[in-house]
Amino acid sequence: MGRQVIKPKKTKKQEAEEAFLKGIDRRVIEMTPKEVEEFLSGIKGKLETREEDVVVGMAASLQMLIAEVKRGKVAFARIEAILFGAKTEKTSKICPESKEEGDADSDKKEDKGEEKDEEKVKKPGHGPNGVKGLPGAQSTRVNHESLKSGDPCPECPKGKIYPLPDYGVMVRFIGMAPIKATVYELEKFRCNACGSIFTAVPPEEAGPKKYDETVSAAVGMVKYGAGVPFARLERLQKHLGVPLPKSNQWELVDEASDLLDPVLGQLIHLAAQGDVIYQDDTTMKILNRPDLVVARKGKERKGVYTTGIVSHVSVDGAQRSIALFITGMHHAGENLAEVLKKRSEALSRPIQMCDASSSNTKGGFETMLAHCMAHARRRFVGVVDSFPEECRYLLENIGEVYKNDGEARKMSRQERLLYHQATSGPVMEKLHKWLHDQIEGKKVEPRSCLGEAIQYMLKHWEPLTLFLREPGAPLDNNLCERALKRAVLHRKNSLFYKTLNGAYVGDLFMSLIHTAELSDANPFDYLVQVQKSHALAKKNPQAWMPWNYQKTLAALTQ
Repeated sequence: MGRQVIKPKKTKKQEAEEAFLKGIDRRVIEMTPKEVEEFLSGIKGKLETREEDVVVGMAASLQMLIAEVKRGKVAFARIEAILFGAKTEKTSKICPESKEEGDADSDKKEDKGEEKDEEKVKKPGHGPNGVKGLPGAQSTRVNHESLKSGDPCPECPKGKIYPLPDYGVMVRFIGMAPIKATVYELEKFRCNACGSIFTAVPPEEAGPKKYDETVSAAVGMVKYGAGVPFARLERLQKHLGVPLPKSNQWELVDEASDLLDPVLGQLIHLAAQGDVIYQDDTTMKILNRPDLVVARKGKERKGVYTTGIVSHVSVDGAQRSIALFITGMHHAGENLAEVLKKRSEALSRPIQMCDASSSNTKGGFETMLAHCMAHARRRFVGVVDSFPEECRYLLENIGEVYKNDGEARKMSRQERLLYHQATSGPVMEKLHKWLHDQIEGKKVEPRSCLGEAIQYMLKHWEPLTLFLREPGAPLDNNLCERALKRAVLHRKNSLFYKTLNGAYVGDLFMSLIHTAELSDANPFDYLVQVQKSHALAKKNPQAWMPWNYQKTLAALTQ
């Protein structure tokens, strides 16, 4: 009689995993990118909109995942970030201290926490938004229903009431469609003899046009500022009782772009004069683009990109930030070269902040190159699970440099440079020596993920440390990457531009909206006022920049 084998009881988690795997079709169907594109084209119109979006999203995710795996040596953290989104990259989160270290320092941390609580003072403006936080709200003053100044007090017979300088405040929110409409019913008369018709004159507020300038500004804000596709806005307007077809929406922003074009040209001219220029690009798609495919070394360039440029420039003694978006077949470096052609020859070379991609420096222009510290840091964040001690050492040193940069934020450029040289210089010198020691001392395999991250920093050390030699040189390219999120949001929701002209209109609105935001101006009001005064803006565009158009309007009304 054989021995009875007792199998261990499966846990609920194991049973659930087995049940899930049984339902998976394990067949592997290999398809080239062209075959995937043909497949997606074939299912268009055959599925519901939601189902079609899901299929397209699944195909895009799978292609991206396959491309990352084929690159080789891809860290699992990189795949996890692609599939589930990047986690926080704070050193304290990705390199948590050990329990022993935490226990040893617990008393100190508690003491520091108590000190912070005692010193903590509520900053002005924190908490729920007050009336000052609602500049676009309509304000109505309500007088007391029964009392007026000098009346006897209702509570006591002796006193008299007097008005207080501050009114009580009550805020009420109401919902409405992004685009509203007013129907004017004009009374009409007909002569019973001659048949002439007499129609009432519309009120002044009706205006001469069917679509006010606020409509094209609102559509542009929703589409290119908030990333809502025309079709979704069409559905929303229909559900709220004010239909606005997507074809009409496009015609409105297309016509508005002609009126706004002069101020964009002036922004490009000013951006070219900047002393610090940030740049980056991201992929984009244009459906009808026969003029975008050109020969290059016997091959065709088929890629389409949106370049983001943020330029710091001194205008009338004040520092301004200008954001530009450029979509087409050219890379960031080639687009920057076109912008810099408008630069004055009397100016010195600008500081160019970008990542280490070779496409950022193609174009035949001269700049002082600065590379993004955040890009270099991110390479170590991706391998922190495999090399915790080495990554902790580097991240803590870079964190100290960023801390110094935060403390120097309100200093002048020269003061900031001297401060970084005194505080961050020794830190970076120590880190540089440590990086060399890891490779030359054979403490790290050069072809490992950590070795490649170290060699990346060593290879680009000079542009990574430009902030220690040039006044005003930034540490990273985060400013431009945040700006590019506007284009990424459009790509995520609308998927593509239909034509090259559509891409230009999108670039124009994004450039004006983001520049207005960087200038602390109201983007919606700016778009409206420039359209209303487009003849004046065309003659003198420098007077209609986001930071000075209010002064120009005030001068016109005097």
